[in-house]
Amino acid sequence: MYVNDIKSRLIVIVGPTAIGKTELAIRLAREWDGEIISADSMQVYRFMDIGTAKPTVEERSMARHHLIDVVNPDEQFNAAMFIAMAKKTIMELHNRRKPVLVVGGTGLYVKALLGGLFQGPDANEELRKAYRQGLKQFGKEYLYKKLQEKDERAALQIGKNDIVRIIRALEVMELSGESIVEKQKAHGFGDSLYTCTKIGLTMERSRLYERIDQRTEKMIKDGFIEEVRSLLSMGYSETLKPMQSLGYKHIVNYMKGFFKLEDALRVMKRDTRHFAKRQMTWFCRDQEILWFKPSDVDDIRDRIDKFMRK
Repeated sequence: MYVNDIKSRLIVIVGPTAIGKTELAIRLAREWDGEIISADSMQVYRFMDIGTAKPTVEERSMARHHLIDVVNPDEQFNAAMFIAMAKKTIMELHNRRKPVLVVGGTGLYVKALLGGLFQGPDANEELRKAYRQGLKQFGKEYLYKKLQEKDERAALQIGKNDIVRIIRALEVMELSGESIVEKQKAHGFGDSLYTCTKIGLTMERSRLYERIDQRTEKMIKDGFIEEVRSLLSMGYSETLKPMQSLGYKHIVNYMKGFFKLEDALRVMKRDTRHFAKRQMTWFCRDQEILWFKPSDVDDIRDRIDKFMRK
């Protein structure tokens, strides 16, 4: 059932957090004897399991996963590193005639893997240090206002709280004199590195939000607070990028006494819902994605079967 193409064939499964991507991917991987490449910018970090909704040891024993637990929380990881690792894994799986499922909610990783990254200026640590100092001294509103002044088009596309992308957009404008939007548009992410079918999971917003709330509460029961406490005791600072991510920053604030637990949970649920909405906005721009409900397993299976038999 696996065709030896010049280009590797990828089954891409995307959608918002908590919608059931992992469960579906494992089911399909077992049926097709395939393996899964995680396209999740947080699941790459070791020791961060509960808060990233990482597949459990049991789930990973049911279907082999790649690009999970590849760096420590204080080590660098970015889209370029993801692409390099994913390409190597895809080639190995292709040579073994293994179907490849790329699964995750980090839209940039998926887009860059399938179409390549635009060639922007390299990171400039001196500039980034200055931006981070401004962030520390004046707050994220100051940094976002700076972006609005220097690159209004980028500011319209980047969230006010997305510090990493704000700093990168400022950096690109400063070093090249061009908007990162223009550079991305010129590149088009159209290198067509692979042949793929894109499966998107969707459901009624109220139901998705209910699932998010339930999963947030389950994280606490499963030991999320203890996980964060362990990370801090291992020497991983609360200021590290992954420790400032969704969920982790909320638990840190609870542990520091800024929130009662119920308040931390409420804000965490709210911020996760906002994150899911942003994910859907990103993926809905991709006209190649075919949308299904998580329960539409037969229809999804039929779509993949046709794709693999082309």
